Amino acid sequence: MKYNIKSLFLLLAIGLFISCKETTTQSVTTESQRGLVTSKAMVVSARSEASKIGSDILAKGGNAFDAMMATEMALAVSYPYAGNLGGGGFMVYRLANGDIGSLDYREKAPKAATRDMYLDKDGKVIENKSTVGSFAVGIPGTVAGVFEAHEKFGKLPVKEILQPVIDLANKGFVVTKMQQERFEEYDSIFKVVNEKEILFSNRIKAGDTLKNIKLGETLARIAEHGRDEFYKGKTSEILVNYLQAKGGIITTEDLAAYESKWRDPITFHYKDLRIISMGPPSSGGICMAQIMKMIEPFDLKSYGHNSIKTVQVIAEAERRAYADRSYFLGDPDFVEIPTKTLLSDLYLQQRMSDFSFEKATPSDSISYGEILGYESEETTHYSIVDQFGNAVAVTTTLNSGYGSKLYVDELGFFLNNEMDDFSSKPGVPNVYGLVGGEANSIAPEKRMLSAMTPTIVEKDGLLYMVVGTPGGSTIITSVLQTILNVEEFGMTMQEAVNAPRFHHQWLPDEIRLEPKGFSSQFKHQLEQLGYPINESRTPVIGKVDAILVLDNGTLEGGADKRGDDTAIGF
Repeated sequence: MKYNIKSLFLLLAIGLFISCKETTTQSVTTESQRGLVTSKAMVVSARSEASKIGSDILAKGGNAFDAMMATEMALAVSYPYAGNLGGGGFMVYRLANGDIGSLDYREKAPKAATRDMYLDKDGKVIENKSTVGSFAVGIPGTVAGVFEAHEKFGKLPVKEILQPVIDLANKGFVVTKMQQERFEEYDSIFKVVNEKEILFSNRIKAGDTLKNIKLGETLARIAEHGRDEFYKGKTSEILVNYLQAKGGIITTEDLAAYESKWRDPITFHYKDLRIISMGPPSSGGICMAQIMKMIEPFDLKSYGHNSIKTVQVIAEAERRAYADRSYFLGDPDFVEIPTKTLLSDLYLQQRMSDFSFEKATPSDSISYGEILGYESEETTHYSIVDQFGNAVAVTTTLNSGYGSKLYVDELGFFLNNEMDDFSSKPGVPNVYGLVGGEANSIAPEKRMLSAMTPTIVEKDGLLYMVVGTPGGSTIITSVLQTILNVEEFGMTMQEAVNAPRFHHQWLPDEIRLEPKGFSSQFKHQLEQLGYPINESRTPVIGKVDAILVLDNGTLEGGADKRGDDTAIGF
């Protein structure tokens, strides 16, 4: 085709206009960056040791569920900040034949728990009682969860799976710079809560090899005697005696009665993707479905990645989804949840009907003024795809960093403080400044609400992504943005994980931005539209560990640069 001079000038002018029209898009990378690519199988987790042990189990002929047990237990050894035996979690799976499901191994309240157990005689919340020490501990579910998954789908013997983890505990792992900083930060509270110095202290430096012999012994007993060792055996006895000596209320009956639970995952479509995520007592699947359905009518791709208009649309949808979360969501065994209505197109169209690009929608104008219990940011996630085509997404936690700070030295692990994820008193802010709702009030044997969002994505009926993250209330929005970064903005998996993130959770009424991820001009424009900016409340928004199936069938890992996260496979 030939052009005259006038036509060329016209085309140049149009090109300049288009290139200048959206000046607020945030640049992520100047050249394509890929994470680790493997041909058959991959594990992505918070620690290289855990990813390697999981990958080695796959290389021995194990499947994703064998690798789940190995990876989870290896994280308990090498990542005590959130990896655990004393916590709980959620798992979403997709088998090679397309079958899907999810497993809830969230902690539960002890039978002696009461609605007002964290209130004083005047009905006021007692500071720190739900966050630190024995009263903060929920009945752990992690061991039950990994054994339940293995019993249903595993291939290799438990002893073979756990032996490398036992060896890791006995031989030790190399402490990273980030771990040293955490040990230093938490050293004083460890000593106060445990009334002595524990294995993890400010004496430990980056590069040191840290052995946990007692945890190795606990894992060896579990490998020998199975799940019941933790809930009915010697480990159970030691754990209950320890807690009761500290004034706790968990009993041998509580542990013996604990069961993980298979649940139907939340499934929904976003354009040509099918999203499979965790349902209640996790709020992740429902909230993410609401957000994605509310933003689907908008042309995010044309707005640009992290542009003003893209951030507005997503933040406003997040604001409305988190408002619904506050009122409707809790343990489905205790609360009736109107899932069908919450995810209906008509309802969600109505929720976004008052949105305008002209200005922010004030949170106090959106229904429901009560926020539910809050998931702390010290969680961990891992993603696995095996050589057979099975995939699992698992998010697990102690709640706060090192949970309740109680370290059972005879067993070698920390205990959770998940009881703080309940509403200590409906209508009153918890330790994180968030207000509790009635649906998440405390009751015996009830599971506390969570934000964990382990997620699997299909495209054209085939496995496409496995994704999840820690990050407290920011978990949902971090998973959401990672999926959108690939699907809408054409990023590689590693680019999608690396990209700066933002978050809105209705209350407090602000957009949280990762520091240094957004320009001054961009922040000023948002503020002019009525969006308060906060870059200090959540300096790290999520640590996503994800796997993308590429067009040729190979796997790309996205291991978050915000932590020590590592992808390993073959």
